[in-house]
Amino acid sequence: MIAIPVAGRWSRRRLARRPLAAAAWAVLALYAVVILIGPLVIPGDPLAQTSGQLLPAFSPGHLLGTDDLGRDQLLRLLHGGQPLLLVSIASTALATVIGTALGMVAGFFGRGADTAVMRAMDIVLAFPLVLVAILMVAVLGGGAVNMTIAITISQVPYFARLARNLTLRERTQDYVRSARALGVSRATVLGREILPNLTGSLLVQATSTLAVAAGLASALSYLGLGLNASTPDWGYMVKAGQEFMFSNPGLVLVPGLLITVFAVACNFAGDDLSDAFDTGSRR
Repeated sequence: MIAIPVAGRWSRRRLARRPLAAAAWAVLALYAVVILIGPLVIPGDPLAQTSGQLLPAFSPGHLLGTDDLGRDQLLRLLHGGQPLLLVSIASTALATVIGTALGMVAGFFGRGADTAVMRAMDIVLAFPLVLVAILMVAVLGGGAVNMTIAITISQVPYFARLARNLTLRERTQDYVRSARALGVSRATVLGREILPNLTGSLLVQATSTLAVAAGLASALSYLGLGLNASTPDWGYMVKAGQEFMFSNPGLVLVPGLLITVFAVACNFAGDDLSDAFDTGSRR
């Protein structure tokens, strides 16, 4: 008698989230299309300087105006999204692969492997995410590659913990015991039997991590630890436009809004995947 109302409330919540989920996926698709194809449709040099400095939006020849150096803001926004997208996707993909591998090893082999892997993950988690990323970039230096490495390291523990917990659950299932009884190797059991059953939860985690990675990449660029200052980048554009917040607020608000919308869309997309794979009930 209790389960029916609870299921009904869950279904209504799921139905209520569907428009938001559809909008989130549409926004992410739009970001991908505009960022990847936009520079080809609207050609131009985002570093080219003109005589008109701090032109407002809808100025002739400059739809979104120019910055303090006379560079077209629309071109800089189109080109500035590429580093954010590439670094976020690359770091999320690497964190997913590395963290999943470590977590599955810890959860399947147990004892020594579990202790070694989880204690290493605890050390990374003992520090704030931004601090870990800053320390790594400070040691390795700036640039897209080093940013990707830094963000990857900060996110690996979350995938490792998730994969470990899921592997601990799956290794007690009958299909795993049957495979082991038939003499299937541990590596084969992990790769062919257990991993496919972790895919849904890991994909949900990866979608949410994409938002975190975008935020960390923007934060590093804002702090001057990201790409070269001459390279268009949304995070650095927010920092560069602060000085002109009152005279030309679009220099700060537009790139900041683009970062925020991307992160929010990733989170809603992650919720939609969680419903699709029914992972919420497992947490």
